[in-house]
Amino acid sequence: MEADLGKTRFLDNSTPPHIATLVLAAGLAAMSMNIFLPSLATMAEYFGTSYAVMQFAVSGYLAGTAVIQIAIGPLSDLFGRRPVMLGGIVLLLAGTLICALAPNITIFMIGRLMQTGVVAGIVLSRAIVRDMVPMEEAASMIGYVTMGMSLVPMIAPTLGGVLDDLFGWQASFTAMLLAGLAVLLLVWRDLGETNTAQSASLGAQFRSWPQLLQSRRFWGYTLTATFSSGVFFSFLGGAPFVGSVILKLTPSALGLYFFTMAAGYMLGNYLSGRYARRFGIGPMMLSGNIVNVVGIGTAVVFAIVGISHPFAFFGPLSLIGIGNGLTLPSANAGMVSVRPHLAGSASGLGGAITLGGGAALSVLASSVLTPETGTMPLLAVMGATVVLALAATEYVRWIDRREGSLGGGDGR
Repeated sequence: MEADLGKTRFLDNSTPPHIATLVLAAGLAAMSMNIFLPSLATMAEYFGTSYAVMQFAVSGYLAGTAVIQIAIGPLSDLFGRRPVMLGGIVLLLAGTLICALAPNITIFMIGRLMQTGVVAGIVLSRAIVRDMVPMEEAASMIGYVTMGMSLVPMIAPTLGGVLDDLFGWQASFTAMLLAGLAVLLLVWRDLGETNTAQSASLGAQFRSWPQLLQSRRFWGYTLTATFSSGVFFSFLGGAPFVGSVILKLTPSALGLYFFTMAAGYMLGNYLSGRYARRFGIGPMMLSGNIVNVVGIGTAVVFAIVGISHPFAFFGPLSLIGIGNGLTLPSANAGMVSVRPHLAGSASGLGGAITLGGGAALSVLASSVLTPETGTMPLLAVMGATVVLALAATEYVRWIDRREGSLGGGDGR
């Protein structure tokens, strides 16, 4: 059913979705990514495997979402945002049920990869926003969507840790299943189709990729998103090991420390929603990466002077949440605005590159840590990644200075 993009009525799927629906659809994907993180050590013991193998539930999931995004964007440009979003949530539900009932690590990982379908909530929320509003307003609206979405990863690890302590690790996946059913019903009732210029064929969509891949701005925005979020994915790869093995935290305590990162992310997205339209996406990306440098640098100083309290590690790194909240809405808005008629493909392809890089950095971060090394190797990976994010941001700003901003240029 095609929506009238001029107005929105909540729970009316003949109009565009309410912002709350986009928040919850994207939040469901975030919940799937991190609700079980405090339980990784417990799950490794349950399945009789090593922590490194169990950590593939994070890095393998990121790699799976990278692959599936390649299809989600073009499929949504061809068939519409609504059916692809609904299909992704159904795939999540099937995978979650398999994870909760898995008798061994192989079956669990199959279910975990099936859960990647929910990434449609993140990919398509960006494309839907770009369907509805122009670029600078899209950066602001994506900021608000992500701010609301960040409530979920703020609560989910804490909830997962408490559920593990009370009922075992499977309880996190039961909670995930119930949340997925609720969001599926909401999306069914509220999400009207916003893609009013659907492409002629899937082949035409993939043939349009050179338009994106040949765009210097697309690469600048995509690499900014890749390395900025890569700082966070490095944290995801290493922080559970740091918390449970090096700092000896319980699952519930580790979940509470994850709260600081998500709280920072929510604040950063609030600032993006408030100021992106006023200052523009280039300055917002730059400021976010500078905040990331400050956070990582402070954690490095604490590590050098030998402060080993958990807050000396998790506290400064909460600034990464703020930095990503400032950077990513603008980077994503730029990514899907280079070729507005390919917003879905740009969101999917750019997201695939971003999460592929995140998966690699997550594996790297987890592989460099041992009980003897402390936190410094992880902080080194994060520091190198944020330097690359700054370089990508400056590349886009250099193009803008030479050729004019994206709103008035040709998207090259």
